[in-house]
Amino acid sequence: MVQVSSSSPGRSRQRSPRRFLPGGSASVVTVAAALAFAALSAVPAGALPGAPPPVRDEDRAGDHLTVTVRHAGDGRDGTYELYCHPGGGSHPHVRSACRALDRNTRWGRDTFAPVPDGSTCTLQYGGPATARVTGIWAGRPVDTTYDRRDGCAIERWNRLVPVLPDLGS
Repeated sequence: MVQVSSSSPGRSRQRSPRRFLPGGSASVVTVAAALAFAALSAVPAGALPGAPPPVRDEDRAGDHLTVTVRHAGDGRDGTYELYCHPGGGSHPHVRSACRALDRNTRWGRDTFAPVPDGSTCTLQYGGPATARVTGIWAGRPVDTTYDRRDGCAIERWNRLVPVLPDLGS
């Protein structure tokens, strides 16, 4: 039996598989990264802990809100349907209302969030008007109320004009 040693001069050396690993390992890493990306892309929205679902155009296809306004006066009271993406419904200002909602929608923030507890608000009274907004926006359920009891509540209301009627400052 003849033994081939890589340290013997003049003898042919066996090629070590390690010589091919650097180029091959880059390919393996590339394939592994592609598979990992594909696996993460297949995770349903909201399945990653702590991560809000993304707002995508396909999520917006069902954007539908019901807006009920009371005690606003001047024929502003009533219940209106508002569809966005595409726009429609019985709301008197569909296009501008959808634009206002889009303008106020931010990643990781609730478009309809209440005034945070402990906020310092002016003692300004904006009148008896109230509103309730329910439905689906950006793939998320909405069920919130609005009033104009102080400066913070008035600002929150005004941020959604013309979804809610413009009652002035």
